[in-house]
Amino acid sequence: MSDPRKPKEPDPTVALPTQIPFIIGNEACERFSFYGMRNILTKFLISSLLIAHVPDEEMRKLAAKDVFHTFVMGVYFFPLLGGWLSDRFFGKYNTILWFSVIYCIGHGFLSVFEDSRQGFYAGLFLIALGAGGIKPLVASFVGDQFDQTNKHRARAVFDAFYWSINFGSFFASLLMPFFLRAYGARVAFGVPGILMLLATIIFWMGRKRYVRVPPAPPNPHSFGRVSMTAIKSGTYGMVLFGIGLAVSVACIGLSITWFVGEPIWLMHTFSPVEMLCSALVIFLALGSIAVSRQLEGARGKHPDEAVDGVRAVLRVLIVFALITPFWSLFDQKASTWVLQGDQMLQPTWFDSSQMQTVNPALVMILIPLNNLVVFPWLRRRGWPLTALGKMTVGMALAGAAWIVAAIIQMMIDGDPKVVVIYPMKGELVTGVVTQSSIWITWQILPYILLTLAEVLVSATGLEFAYSQAPLSMKGVIMSFYNLTVTVGGLWVLLANHSIKSKSVTDSIAETGLGVNAFLMFFFAIFALLTAVVFRLYAKRYKPLDNYHSNAPAPGVAPSPIPKATARPKDDD
Repeated sequence: MSDPRKPKEPDPTVALPTQIPFIIGNEACERFSFYGMRNILTKFLISSLLIAHVPDEEMRKLAAKDVFHTFVMGVYFFPLLGGWLSDRFFGKYNTILWFSVIYCIGHGFLSVFEDSRQGFYAGLFLIALGAGGIKPLVASFVGDQFDQTNKHRARAVFDAFYWSINFGSFFASLLMPFFLRAYGARVAFGVPGILMLLATIIFWMGRKRYVRVPPAPPNPHSFGRVSMTAIKSGTYGMVLFGIGLAVSVACIGLSITWFVGEPIWLMHTFSPVEMLCSALVIFLALGSIAVSRQLEGARGKHPDEAVDGVRAVLRVLIVFALITPFWSLFDQKASTWVLQGDQMLQPTWFDSSQMQTVNPALVMILIPLNNLVVFPWLRRRGWPLTALGKMTVGMALAGAAWIVAAIIQMMIDGDPKVVVIYPMKGELVTGVVTQSSIWITWQILPYILLTLAEVLVSATGLEFAYSQAPLSMKGVIMSFYNLTVTVGGLWVLLANHSIKSKSVTDSIAETGLGVNAFLMFFFAIFALLTAVVFRLYAKRYKPLDNYHSNAPAPGVAPSPIPKATARPKDDD
């Protein structure tokens, strides 16, 4: 006779939900479309779109990096909007569908307005809005399709979901640089648009099969409401919040002035994106301090569970703040490292943008290798790595990757240059480049180190954050997690802005390093110092376990625990 207290074994005969292939197919095509345009963006801006507006090549490279990182920052800012619209008004399905339509229109703009800065930038904005709007929803929409009868199949589906991301990223990184060189920008940006249209159609085809969770009513004990109660409970919190609000309003006003009047003094200080993102960082920092200092003032006006949940989120925000330098390093593989590759010797049929295929290929190898071989081996040796321990090692590896990249840059700067001519089609201006005799295959080493870092930081970070927040605030955690990439992009913009000053470049020249090598060492040291601070914080951090204490009630679909889907390559 079976023991009724023993958990029921999962039924292996239960089939996967029939709607899952539509979501997986949608994700593979969408990721191809995103990485297809993203990974050729820097090269296109330098070789075509910005030439008439920024004649100096070095300044054009800086301008292209600014545009690229501003775009990435937008992609990870707009999840705030997508998550809010989904939760409060439209539900996941409708929000994903309509943001996908915006996404498709953005791709169309890139293909049609290849010669117009205004039209092309409008396309980038629409893609950032569309890609960012659906980013927090797709993984959780997968989780909505499971219930208590088939939830044991969810892990396999999330594995397939994650592999589809890397599959799309790999082939996009491999093919789109070739399309840009061989057929020109119209085709190279048009193909990802076609894939995004196909992704939208595939998603729409499953409309009658999806489980649709309706939008939730306003929560009187949400993170925002508990935080505002805490701020209002004392003068200290009100003052800090007021300062943060005043700075934000001032930055918004200056940004509007920049667009309307383009004042010379402002144009040579900070861009609107830099001002707005800096205001966001200051507002969040001051607001978090105000809430943490007065959080007990909300107790009694909100349930203890809600107050404790806010405190748990605030503790995780410190972790998030400390991993922002990682994203400033990681996302530059599609800008700074591509430009470095242009200076290196490579076959005439190869493009430096195609080196980015190394990243998704390694991710597909390293995640199962770590989970099945490396981590079990470390545990058997008595060296188990905690989540925060893995993230510390990951940030240190990111710093090491950039030290290697900086050494490669020093080799390039000190090496005699050769002129290489390769065939090109389309409207790119030239097929003549000056390269060193250092082969581009040297970049494989920093790519390996950076991908190891990604697996340890990105794949671990979100799952750790989910474990620390109660069920009711896991959506808030996802939003803040995406913002870490936006803030990481801000550090890149500020660093690029600083080297536009002659006094700064003169000081760099006195070190004997080139500007590019100096910046690479700077970012490496930035990451390594942050890793040290992170390690000190990790020693004091007492982890929670909110998986079981906040388990959903019977009959309610479990909240999925994303692996690396929230920030694929993320993302990428």
